[in-house]
Amino acid sequence: MRLLTALQAAAALTVAVRLARGRRRRPALAPVRAATARVSVVVPARDEEARLGPCLSAALADPDVAEVLVVDDESRDGTARLASGLGAKVITGAPLPEGWVGKQWALQQGVEAAGGEVVVTLDADARPAPGLFGALAAALEEYDLVSAGPRFVCEGTAEQALHASFLATLVYRFGPIGPATPPPPHRAMANGQCTAFRRTAMLDAQGFARVRGHLADDVALARTLAADGWTVGFLDAGGLLEVDMHDSAAGVWREWGRSLSLRDVTAPGWQAADLAVVWLAAALPVLRLVTGRPTRLDLGLLAVRLLLAGALRGSYTRPGPGVLLSPLLDPLAVLRLTQVTLRPVRDWRGRAYPAATMASRLGSGTTDARPGPVTTGVHSGGAATDTRPGPDERPAPDTSPGPDTSPRPDTSPRPDTSPGPVTTGDRSAPPGRSAAR
Repeated sequence: MRLLTALQAAAALTVAVRLARGRRRRPALAPVRAATARVSVVVPARDEEARLGPCLSAALADPDVAEVLVVDDESRDGTARLASGLGAKVITGAPLPEGWVGKQWALQQGVEAAGGEVVVTLDADARPAPGLFGALAAALEEYDLVSAGPRFVCEGTAEQALHASFLATLVYRFGPIGPATPPPPHRAMANGQCTAFRRTAMLDAQGFARVRGHLADDVALARTLAADGWTVGFLDAGGLLEVDMHDSAAGVWREWGRSLSLRDVTAPGWQAADLAVVWLAAALPVLRLVTGRPTRLDLGLLAVRLLLAGALRGSYTRPGPGVLLSPLLDPLAVLRLTQVTLRPVRDWRGRAYPAATMASRLGSGTTDARPGPVTTGVHSGGAATDTRPGPDERPAPDTSPGPDTSPRPDTSPRPDTSPGPVTTGDRSAPPGRSAAR
């Protein structure tokens, strides 16, 4: 018992340090009208007819958006027809190459076809508000890669409670969004529902090809590019972006719970440490409370968790009692994280990915090969064929987490020390900013 108490105290201290970062968070993105660059919006879509309409309507109506491209990833429904009817350019996705996850392949094709200097990627369930695209373009004056944290649309007490419990595990493991002190590359975070970058820089870095086998594609991309020296910002955009991810608590458990462990982008030691923190600091106090045997440390951790639940209300469009009740579901959320860490889910949207793809780690020596010739059909009132040759293959740098012993010619901070998940690598010729500007 003494050992368990000591471990729980260590977990409580870890959580306290991470939560304390919230006092110095970056301010939320504010709307900017009149983008500083031509913006292309790329939406990867596979069987998204039921959810795609609001996303496209908002993006197409925004004056800062020059074009909206929907990459139809072999959909079996009316996704392409809907997108074309609303006025988006539809790219008929090429067959999925071996070793690629569908979303990365769709994004690769969309970025290659885009004409804007700045590319914003959106998931089909995203709901952008006016001013978002200008704000993201402006943020790229400071960052090389930006992802935006939204407000969530969760209807129903059970759905909201489970969602907020999962969200709390992310905060316990990584701290609040928009940290003032940038984490090391192997702890960088991102949200793939909305990202922004400069098109030329991303193509030069071969970003999507290098994370082509990861189901946690957003975090894999952020960590890979941060290790290259890119400045990576994960910023709060709650006032400018909503996402409607799921339609029930069962959907939250099945779909969001499957990816939150970040198993395919996290080293085993960090996986064990992260699970220990949430078991000891989130799940154990609730279990002891239910059995009527909480310790004083348990009660203190429960008080902290209730305070976090109050803070998380701002992460929801219409917060209800489910957010405040979410601590009661922490044991279930942690159990789900443990389950998918030990037995990861390898299928998504009717596709099953081999174990070798899921088991690939950042920096595991995978070949950095961008795709070969890509043939895309573009529909915008008519049809056109765009055949784009792929660049040469080259080996990928090792971006595995761990101590970085490589020399860094310039580690001095920038005059503007605003944070975000960032690393200051060799700024003489980073793959991101200097290639884009």
